[in-house]
Amino acid sequence: MSNRIDYAKASPEGYKAFGGVYASLLKCGLPQELINLVYLRVSQINGCAYCIDMHTRDLIKGGLSIEKLVLIPVWHDAGRVFTTRERVALSWAESVTRVAESGVPEAAYEEAAAEFTDKELADLTYAIGLMNAFNRFGIAFRSTPAAAAIV
Repeated sequence: MSNRIDYAKASPEGYKAFGGVYASLLKCGLPQELINLVYLRVSQINGCAYCIDMHTRDLIKGGLSIEKLVLIPVWHDAGRVFTTRERVALSWAESVTRVAESGVPEAAYEEAAAEFTDKELADLTYAIGLMNAFNRFGIAFRSTPAAAAIV
């Protein structure tokens, strides 16, 4: 698979705007590992190879264990590997990412709102929305994962 266009170069103002959201999430107060878990799960659902590669590397660099990393796609069945907060964030990420199917039911919202403050839930949802957007860019323009350069 080859890169179709470099969307950041083709439209730097748009890319910069998305970068502003990313920068705000770095200082929003949510743990970076939690945000990266959500980024990876959203990217797995959407099938964005570039983003899966990048966020896997970010989580490993951040110290996430391989045992936990490999269970992200099946977190529902991973028992206590994930904290309550991580499970709720991953559940929210799945519901919001699959909005066309899920409609983001009231029960999903209530579970997330019980675990996160309004600001945290808004920031978490910004992270989910941002990654869904980046996944669409990565898939549409065939962004090449870093792992492809190694092989």
